[in-house]
Amino acid sequence: MPSLSRRTLLLSAAALSVPGALTACSTGSGDSDVSNAGKKLAPWPAYKAASGPKPDLAPTQAGVQAGYTAYPADLVRSVARKPGDGSTVKVMSVSFGTPPKPASANRFWAAVEKALGVKIEYTIVSQADYQKKMATVMAGDADTLPDIINLFSGFVLPREAEFVQRRAEDLTPYLSGEAISAYPNLAGIPTHAWQDMGRIGGRIYGIPLERPLPGSTLWLNQGLFTDSGMKEGWTSEDFAAVAQRATSGRTYALGAANGSLFGNAVHAAAHNAPNEWAVSKDGTFHHCATDERYKAAIAFQAGLRKNGSYYPDSTSVSQIDLTTLYYNGTVGSMQDGFGAYLPKYRESQGKLTPAAALPYSVDGESGGIVAARRSFGYTVLKKAGKERIELLLRILDYLAAPFGSREWELVHYGVEGTHFTRGKDGSPEPTKLGEVENNTNLPLKYLAEGPQVLFVPGMPDAVRALHSWQQKVVPHAIRNASNGLQSRTRNAQGTTLRAMLDDAVTGIVAGRLPLSEWDAVVKKWRARGGDRMAGEFAKDYAANT
Repeated sequence: MPSLSRRTLLLSAAALSVPGALTACSTGSGDSDVSNAGKKLAPWPAYKAASGPKPDLAPTQAGVQAGYTAYPADLVRSVARKPGDGSTVKVMSVSFGTPPKPASANRFWAAVEKALGVKIEYTIVSQADYQKKMATVMAGDADTLPDIINLFSGFVLPREAEFVQRRAEDLTPYLSGEAISAYPNLAGIPTHAWQDMGRIGGRIYGIPLERPLPGSTLWLNQGLFTDSGMKEGWTSEDFAAVAQRATSGRTYALGAANGSLFGNAVHAAAHNAPNEWAVSKDGTFHHCATDERYKAAIAFQAGLRKNGSYYPDSTSVSQIDLTTLYYNGTVGSMQDGFGAYLPKYRESQGKLTPAAALPYSVDGESGGIVAARRSFGYTVLKKAGKERIELLLRILDYLAAPFGSREWELVHYGVEGTHFTRGKDGSPEPTKLGEVENNTNLPLKYLAEGPQVLFVPGMPDAVRALHSWQQKVVPHAIRNASNGLQSRTRNAQGTTLRAMLDDAVTGIVAGRLPLSEWDAVVKKWRARGGDRMAGEFAKDYAANT
């Protein structure tokens, strides 16, 4: 695992095992009871909002975020003392950035180490290598585990819950109920994030990375779509007509990336199909694949592709390259997480005005939006003695500092005068050094983070637009009813079962498979584990309600 040096460990695919190794990892035969059914459930951590500046735009209980149209003038201190003891802490997380400079030449890294009072050995794993690397970690010796591990929710890792239950510290005694008050910033993580992270065997093993309610979002080139006839209250027919008008020459209205199913999440939500799993009043679970509205969304997308509205290479282009095509005007829209609004507005300046699309209606019924899992992932700790666990929790408490605090500013922007200067409104503006030394390349934000807020440095109108959009769409967010629940079948076979459906969706929209094949694929999916997952989720849901 990490070497004796403090340098960043970047892992090549050649050094990693194949994803299939996950099913053979040393987490037992799969007989571990990770279900919450029949267990005494640990109380969720007692929420207490961390102190910070009052927002300019108020949040709502329903899920509209707090908005800040200007950077707070007076930053608060959220941590009373340096958390560390001078020891070395080994951490591992996913990354969506480029490799950072090594610790010995990285002033941002050094500043964070100084503030935390520890030396950090960081294993950084690119999204592309994440599943393979986790296979190695989960199959390895307990002694070689990093102290702090980020488990990214973007993938279903086979037997992930069993691995956590056997190898990670049970944090219930430290975080459940009022115990979390020893870590005020962690106590500021809203209950919805803990609930969507979920318990394992009735216990709390991780710390969630809170995320806003809106999930996968269709980001538009607002000018292109407005000029093509976009209007509030549009129907699916309006959407298709606008997409055709916005497609001309080498400009395509709809962009999509490999693995996105042609942006299927957005269209399924607009058709009011379940967001993967739905639960009925009697506690029965239903998968989107078995819902006619989901099938109708696939057919609608196939029509959009057939009429030429999609970028031709939508099954092969990467998300990174698609983003470039969006900025240069080749594609007029792309599906991305709502949290991508910050780079969307920052990188689009002088090129286009980004906008989150309002859902279209279908057959007279207002469309929905994708509700995100309110936990982007979660962080677990290697088993250790009480003093060591408390040290690691203090470190995570520092990293979870709220917006408007000095600690948040350091972790997100670095050192003033070195990594950033201040704009006219006081907002941090990265220096040339800050462009390469930051928490995108050294992704501390994937270890712990405070509640997210709406803020775009120097762009108050963007914040107002996003807040207004959330007010309109949050009431129509469609939640995945399985969030935070356990299913043995999903833990063991989820990746394979999902691929079966995803491949069929992509094939149908791309024109390689007829829509008539869908029912047979769903029948096979149900027989191979889909129905078992439904039953297991229903059992765990009943235990949690």
